[in-house]
Amino acid sequence: MRFVFAYTVVMINTGLVAAQLISRHWLILDSENTTQEVRGLGVVGQQPTLAPGQRFEYTSGCVLATPVGTMKGSYFWKAADGVDFEAPIAPFVLAMPRTLH
Repeated sequence: MRFVFAYTVVMINTGLVAAQLISRHWLILDSENTTQEVRGLGVVGQQPTLAPGQRFEYTSGCVLATPVGTMKGSYFWKAADGVDFEAPIAPFVLAMPRTLH
């Protein structure tokens, strides 16, 4: 059996200069400790550039072999002033309804 999850991410540029999303890195862990590692350019086929205060939202998904799992990762950015930086994404839970109390 496979379990399909959707998640939505909202990014907001809280800095003082524009920044472009270059790539992503995800670690997806199911409840049997099976890890999927995902790396790639941009998100959903885009590498948005966000001006200060601007936001970008997207929805994506993943498939797990168990009804519960977690995701964590990071986005890699290049700011208009030439500074490269990483924005970590704290772990969050993926769970089918009524599987966790």
